[in-house]
Amino acid sequence: MKKGFFAVIFVFILFFINFLFIEKGLCNDVNETRQLVEKARLTLENFYLANEMETFRILAKKAKGFFIAPQILKGAFLFGASGGSGIFIARDLKTSDFSYPAFYTLGEVSFGLQIGGESAEVVMVIMSEKGVSALLSNSVKLGVDVGIAIGPVGAGVDASTANLSADIITFSKAKGLYGGLSLEGAFIKTRNDWNKVYYGNEVTSVDIIIKHKAKNPHAKPLIEMAQKIVSEK
Repeated sequence: MKKGFFAVIFVFILFFINFLFIEKGLCNDVNETRQLVEKARLTLENFYLANEMETFRILAKKAKGFFIAPQILKGAFLFGASGGSGIFIARDLKTSDFSYPAFYTLGEVSFGLQIGGESAEVVMVIMSEKGVSALLSNSVKLGVDVGIAIGPVGAGVDASTANLSADIITFSKAKGLYGGLSLEGAFIKTRNDWNKVYYGNEVTSVDIIIKHKAKNPHAKPLIEMAQKIVSEK
């Protein structure tokens, strides 16, 4: 009798401890997704306000969407590769309003001499419907599945120097300086686990971006900032 009783108590304790760890893990993921959205808004705003980002402001008005990675770290992935997390928002074809964010990972980034440093902020301006469609797939390799180019930076730089035929034009910042960061060959993958955590149910990037099946008021400041950038005259 006593053995059976203690066995039940032991199982209950194990279940309770496991439940606490699951809850803690979920709480951490919720915080991480919210922080990523908040940092993405701040990165987008900083790129928009920087004096040397005139080309970014011009091209952003024509953007079909933005992919924002607030922190890409060198050595963030195994074997010395680089990567980070990012979000993607896109404009509705009919209303031109921005969607709520979908979550992604960005990996295998080349830290070239153009930018230096061990970490960087990145904003990709999506210039074509092909670029939007590529990012809605489960995985995309930049420069292979979709055309990509580095956006020119600097006060007085003519936007016409950008490769306007590219589906995606990238801008970056490291060590407080805006410059070029090669994303050729980098891969972007969806994070449906974070989509679920942030929105509270199972949703894909297509559900969020195209079908508008998910909403979270927490993302409103990010959406408003993107809307302000494309609406600026």
